[in-house]
Amino acid sequence: MSHPEIHASGAVLWRRRETGDVEVAVVHRPRYDDWSLPKGKLDDGETVPTAAVREVKEETGFDAVLGRHLGAVRYEVPAKDGKTAPKVVDYFSAEARGGEFELNEEVDALRWLSPEQAETVLTRATDIDVLRTFGTLPPELTTLLLVRHAKAGKRDEWRGDDDLRPLSDAGLRQAAGVRELAKAFGPDLVYSAPRLRCVQTVQGVADDLGTEIEHEPLLSEEGYWQDPSAGLARLLLIVGKGGVPVVSSQGGVIPDVVAALADRDGVTLPTAHGGSVASKKGSVWLLSFLPASGPDGARLVAATYFPSALPAPKSARG
Repeated sequence: MSHPEIHASGAVLWRRRETGDVEVAVVHRPRYDDWSLPKGKLDDGETVPTAAVREVKEETGFDAVLGRHLGAVRYEVPAKDGKTAPKVVDYFSAEARGGEFELNEEVDALRWLSPEQAETVLTRATDIDVLRTFGTLPPELTTLLLVRHAKAGKRDEWRGDDDLRPLSDAGLRQAAGVRELAKAFGPDLVYSAPRLRCVQTVQGVADDLGTEIEHEPLLSEEGYWQDPSAGLARLLLIVGKGGVPVVSSQGGVIPDVVAALADRDGVTLPTAHGGSVASKKGSVWLLSFLPASGPDGARLVAATYFPSALPAPKSARG
């Protein structure tokens, strides 16, 4: 009998010195007597991003805001029956936003080092690979969360204006998941196609920020397909403002927008069955952009797809 895959999450925690140089945190784990990037297994009720923020806090004492997804590392770990179990660890770039290290059950020492110095200290080759991926781009990127609206009531059972069709109970649970997942990335602006189901999906994010949702007609299905280039330009204008915007749109828009950006900027995308760009209801695309002042706007440098903002069933996490 094979063991279920164990899911964990971690980060390259970084900050800038007064000189402007980047330094990263490495931690010593006495249980394994190794130097590692902060990471740990998902708790029940967690997604990969929320687990990364929690693990960073528990192991380092620092609050973190996630940025680019740095990839997933897979390897085998010993199981209680003497066999091995597959383990996958997702890593993010994470900026330290205050805090202080304190000795804890998992970690007895923390060192802030230059990336080059950290490479010589880290024990596992996989951690070094993740750190090198982190170093391929500047850490200060613009993060955009592109959300497909959550599940709404069935169209053929709704008698009113389709623009006013609300989320179903399942959709409200998905929206709560979006609200929780978004916190890991420190959002500061919220936009939505002017459909009630789109607005409701990100209303919790706006409530947490104490801000209003800005309606974006060019990112609704009707508005976008009248002039896709104008819709794409509007999204890039939002990115150009900086910060961490959250944008709620529709399934007839998101795949085309993401594919157009990826084709333009040479980014390889994770794809759904059949090679299409995935966009399930309640899903989130984490898009990372390198700021640019040229006529084409910011450049997409990484794209990661979360098919659901809700935690996976416990059996799927090990």
